[in-house]
Amino acid sequence: MFTGIVEAVGKVVALDSGRDSVRLTAAAGRVAEDVAIGDSVAINGVCLTVVEIAAPQLTFEAVYETLRRTTLGSLRVGDPVNLERALKADGRFGGHIVQGHIDGTGRIASIRPVGDSWFVYIEASRELLRYVVTKGSICVDGISLTVMDADDKAFSLSIIPHTWDNTTLKDRRAGDQVNLETDIVGKYVEKLMGGWAPGGGRGVTMDLLARSGYIEPQPEPEASRRW
Repeated sequence: MFTGIVEAVGKVVALDSGRDSVRLTAAAGRVAEDVAIGDSVAINGVCLTVVEIAAPQLTFEAVYETLRRTTLGSLRVGDPVNLERALKADGRFGGHIVQGHIDGTGRIASIRPVGDSWFVYIEASRELLRYVVTKGSICVDGISLTVMDADDKAFSLSIIPHTWDNTTLKDRRAGDQVNLETDIVGKYVEKLMGGWAPGGGRGVTMDLLARSGYIEPQPEPEASRRW
């Protein structure tokens, strides 16, 4: 598990394609310290396993399905990447629960400086945006961020100078794709409400609330009444 607090910005130094996977080597700086083979490290929000260490470089293996579903497939040698080691049990929980399992990618629609901060607007699919709420958390390229506003087409973020200067956001441009992981809590709530509620797993409906005594039953529309 991760928290979305980027520890360092590394750089891709090698990409070696195999039969069913790609070996990605990154200059990892201090993230290469206290890391063992088999450990998990998030690269731009994607949980990968360390398979080789030649400090300060770390090598990971990514299967093609991961490359296809995330932005890792478009990485080139020299590209900067956000890095975070997996959270230790006694570590400080600085962001929010991040699994490193990408839900999908989004497109940066615009980046606009406003005073000392930057407003970033990201477009995404409706399926993904259903879990994005105003003032909620979202992980963008491995960065834990607070949603400023959201609708069914996009969401906006306000980036403080520290986050801007210490992540890859400063290297992003309008039109770039980014990895998105929505808050896992919302997914669990949706699953539980749908799976345990009476009525065939449809979740909370007006009919369910009425049958449970929370609201007055609603009269049927005239057209649907049967005499």
